[in-house]
Amino acid sequence: MNIDRTDDHAENILGYSITTKDKDECVHEIVNWIENGSKGKYFVCANPHSLEVAKTDQVFAEAIKNADLIIPDGVGILIGSGLLGGGIRKRVTGSDIFWGLSRALNRTNGFSVFFLGSTEENLAKIEDKMRYDFPNINVLGTYSPPFKAEFSDEENFLIIEAVNRVKPDILWVGMTAPKQEKWICKNKNKLDVKLIGPVGAVFDFYTGNVKRSSPIYQNTGLEWLPRFLREPRRMWRRNLVSNPKFLLRIIGQRFNNQQYQF
Repeated sequence: MNIDRTDDHAENILGYSITTKDKDECVHEIVNWIENGSKGKYFVCANPHSLEVAKTDQVFAEAIKNADLIIPDGVGILIGSGLLGGGIRKRVTGSDIFWGLSRALNRTNGFSVFFLGSTEENLAKIEDKMRYDFPNINVLGTYSPPFKAEFSDEENFLIIEAVNRVKPDILWVGMTAPKQEKWICKNKNKLDVKLIGPVGAVFDFYTGNVKRSSPIYQNTGLEWLPRFLREPRRMWRRNLVSNPKFLLRIIGQRFNNQQYQF
């Protein structure tokens, strides 16, 4: 069975159109969106855990499917693609997009960003670090929302008002999955921005609050291992439950000829 492809640059993995583009190609596509004045575009990071969560969370599933670009963040996606006869060979992470897009936009004056999520303290660190690392990108604002599962109508209004008041090119969202993706899908048409990027832990990676695994682990597909060893109680379900379930579903798609519709 050959894997279904929605176009020349995407593969059908469990009903989700996941891009086969590498990180540079993904960044190039997103830069084109921004330069062409698109509104409300967003990408999502797909990994085995997120696709397993989406199996029982229809709102999250729709948020992933409605994304303008689904990137293969997770070695399990690469394994799944290989089992299905596909061609995804390299991960594209939220960090890849954040750093790649920031470097690309920093080459030209005039682009702007807004950071939504995390704490006031961490947002201040992000703002300072951005001014040092990417001086040609304007940080137009930051917003630390309430730490709760769902915002009230008033809280949501205040968030959207704060973003639209300054009209950034990019709204970076760091509220963890699936909350951030569901919020983006629900509110993207209300936001006066060109791109919305849900990057979760990247906010903490960028400021050094949380250390990413070394490049050795990243390049061998074992980035999850040090985090699992540091935080087993938080990470066990993702690595010991979601990953095996995901691979079983991939085997079902491969050998039972199950048809997953977009």
